[in-house]
Amino acid sequence: MSALEIQLLLVSAFAILAAALAAIGLFGVVAYLVARRTREIGIRIALGALPGQILRDVVREGALLAGIGIAVGVVAATALTRLLGGLVYGVEVLDPLTFVGVTALLAAVALVATYLPARRAARVDPLIALRHE
Repeated sequence: MSALEIQLLLVSAFAILAAALAAIGLFGVVAYLVARRTREIGIRIALGALPGQILRDVVREGALLAGIGIAVGVVAATALTRLLGGLVYGVEVLDPLTFVGVTALLAAVALVATYLPARRAARVDPLIALRHE
């Protein structure tokens, strides 16, 4: 294995680790927000909100958080390309395919990480939720 292949393997491993940490972090934030809103969600379900509506609302909040984070990240990455331009080989500094690919990957990870707490929120039993706290 050449030095370049080892570097590529390390960078790939760190990229996968970074995506996993982003997913775990977003999952934690959304799960915390859902836990804080358990009573409200229970009341909404008791008043007739459908599980699909609850699911959609929670996923929308997570997607909004992820969208803001992705937008800030793209702006920061674009601003930092001049500093890191010397470290990138074989790829343009502002490669649109890379920016679109990473943005799509992060958006997909965010949606999966948001869906799990949203599904749990949609299944909240109103009686248990109202007794919560």
